[in-house]
Amino acid sequence: MGRQDHATSSPVVTSPEALRNVVLVGPSGSGKTRLFDHLITTTTPGHRPPNRDGSRSTTLEVACVSDGDLVVDLIDTPGYADFVGELRAGLRAADAAVFVISAADGVDATTRALWHECKQVGAPLAVVLTKLDTPNADFDTAVADAQSAFGEGVMPLGVPVMGAPGELEHIVDLVLGEVHDYTGAERVVRPTAEEHIGFFDTYHGPLLEGIIQEAEDDGLLDRYLGGEEIGFDVVESALLTAVARGSFHPVVPVSVSTGAGIDVLLHLIKAAFPPPTLATRPTAYTIAGAEAPEIVVDPAAPLVAEVIKTTNDSYVGHVALVRVFSGTLRQDDVVHVSGHLGSFTGAEVAGHPDHDDDVRVGPLASPLGSALRPKDSAIAGELVVVQKLPGAATSDTLSPKENPVVVAPWTMPEALLPAAVEPASRTDEDKLPGALQRLAGSDPSLRVEHNAETSQIVLWTMGQTHLDLVLTRLQQEFDVSVEVVPLRIALRETFVGPAKAKGRHVKQSGGHGQYAICEIEVEPLDRGAGFEFVDKVVGGAVPRQYIPSVEKGVRAQLEKGVVAGYPMVDVRVTLFDGKAHSVDSSDAAFQLAGSLALKEAAAESGATALLEPIDLLTVTVPDDHLGAVMTDISGRRGRIQGSAPADQAGFTVVTAEVPQTELTRYAVELRSITQGAGVFERSMTGYELMPAHLVADHAKV
Repeated sequence: MGRQDHATSSPVVTSPEALRNVVLVGPSGSGKTRLFDHLITTTTPGHRPPNRDGSRSTTLEVACVSDGDLVVDLIDTPGYADFVGELRAGLRAADAAVFVISAADGVDATTRALWHECKQVGAPLAVVLTKLDTPNADFDTAVADAQSAFGEGVMPLGVPVMGAPGELEHIVDLVLGEVHDYTGAERVVRPTAEEHIGFFDTYHGPLLEGIIQEAEDDGLLDRYLGGEEIGFDVVESALLTAVARGSFHPVVPVSVSTGAGIDVLLHLIKAAFPPPTLATRPTAYTIAGAEAPEIVVDPAAPLVAEVIKTTNDSYVGHVALVRVFSGTLRQDDVVHVSGHLGSFTGAEVAGHPDHDDDVRVGPLASPLGSALRPKDSAIAGELVVVQKLPGAATSDTLSPKENPVVVAPWTMPEALLPAAVEPASRTDEDKLPGALQRLAGSDPSLRVEHNAETSQIVLWTMGQTHLDLVLTRLQQEFDVSVEVVPLRIALRETFVGPAKAKGRHVKQSGGHGQYAICEIEVEPLDRGAGFEFVDKVVGGAVPRQYIPSVEKGVRAQLEKGVVAGYPMVDVRVTLFDGKAHSVDSSDAAFQLAGSLALKEAAAESGATALLEPIDLLTVTVPDDHLGAVMTDISGRRGRIQGSAPADQAGFTVVTAEVPQTELTRYAVELRSITQGAGVFERSMTGYELMPAHLVADHAKV
């Protein structure tokens, strides 16, 4: 989403049935973005793709193109694990997916993880095999690998015929019985010949059986089993049903070097992918939380639209990519924007409640990569860019101001790599809160935490690349410079043995004196027990009115800590003796005496220790990397609780208890161990004693 370009007009969408919303998914290096560029240039004469330097994609890119009487919204998504949030946004915006696999690289753990993301949302999937024209790539092997990983529903619709230089020269279309010839300047389509019989003998029977079985057409199945010849037009019709059910996945070979096979893929998109009217729609709720009427894909119905992504563009300012699920969105309409600032945690949220505002819709545009083509309206099913939508954040809902609704958001990934940052200057300090709020609003996978215990601003990101991108955006989009500083973990202090001490605060020279003496005993309590104060004073050694003062002073010192500047917990303090002065004693004096007594008790050798927070770690890893992951967890002082098969074939779930201090870089390190395929969740379970040799490294400075 970027600069305006008036040279190309926006495609005209006549109805939701004439739309196809397609997301491209695949690992980095599979050729997915080059495929995206070929799809655009094939359908948009005169369009010149950007000069990509081979750098990794980090964000969604959208192109609205025309192909005959259809309009296709193409969504390119990043293939790197740091940007799974962008992938999930793309899956929400689309109704079907093209899954790109490199025949040269095969199906690795990262590819399996991306496939799992698609299957989680139930998106109809077609598979594109790329890089068949590279050394050691083999079509039969690649198909077999995909079937082994993703099921027998993966079936080739076309078979590549490679030329002598290793280029993709022909594709044999098993559905239409055609050969697509790419040896000349223009593609030539001709009927199959005797030389292609072998391909049909190998692939056509299983393909036909798969389509009929997944289409669940008993009449067609009876005709096939009865030996009747099934025409290509009947097969193509059944293909649409089979693909839409989500368990049949046609395979198309494509060369991202030459563009061979792009036309076959486009035909598949048109013939087998569902329009918005047949696609799954999200659930809507009223502002009060009750379920709203089912969303109807009808331009005349009430407006229900969702912000898929927001950015701050240097040319046009705040830009929102919006999916219209129902109704029609028009420029200058006043709509209700409903959403949450869920990416922020901490006290600052109190100043930014759930936002519900009426706003005027700014100029609309149809995206074509970085170009924006103006348009007046967008109907149900369309993807459209809104160039001014004040206050709107990613996953917000647009609806009528008279009867607003909220669409249930898609599942956001959990950010698990923390980085503490500090503003580089006073000017940066003033601008940082607003910049972080806007960043979190546009990027749901970023979580901003203001940690009151450590007094740090912590950016929780998906990985190092995501963190680098956030810091770059802060500088380039908001002119805010920050420095990454060591992350502090919120520890606790405690007593590990009994100790006695006297707190003495006596000043009786010059002016009003101060006199307070208290004697205490401190004992450790069980983990999680908190703090107990016990009064065992006898004979009025400490007057009754000052005993609460001693407790108040002790509590204040517990909050500040006495060892390394962290709060002290799980102790019992018993006040058993003391002295007072009839004139010079006071509430303030006994508070100070109580504080001093706790400090004195903590000074006894071996009486105190630090407690570190412990997380329950749940790691989902490919079976091939299970041993390495378990060894790594043990090396982090972790205690493995168990393991079990994951709901994803070929993966195992490991649970362990691990100190938080050992997990600050785990998001990066797990990815390295598992070649990008391992994921984890963490939740705090409590505190445990920190080994003595680590205590010095964690004292506050």
